Amino acid sequence: MEFRLSRHAEWEMARRSIPLALVQTVMDAPEQRLRDESRAGAWIYQSRLRFKDGKMYLLRVVVAEEHMPPVIVTAYRTSKIEKYWSAE
Repeated sequence: MEFRLSRHAEWEMARRSIPLALVQTVMDAPEQRLRDESRAGAWIYQSRLRFKDGKMYLLRVVVAEEHMPPVIVTAYRTSKIEKYWSAE
């Protein structure tokens, strides 16, 4: 999927050591796509991925879909998969 990174997303990805290739993987084929209740018009694309340290994390990418191409607002990883994973 084609997308644009916001400056904030670029900064957060660098700060959190999240490779662009992993973000691209989530954008191309997210395991889940959820409405972001805290931001109007935003969606969360998320997938469970193994990072360099060998641990499994949930990579969450917040996307503003009202733009063309869509804009990634931020991206982060969390080990609290159960907290954010939707059973629906």
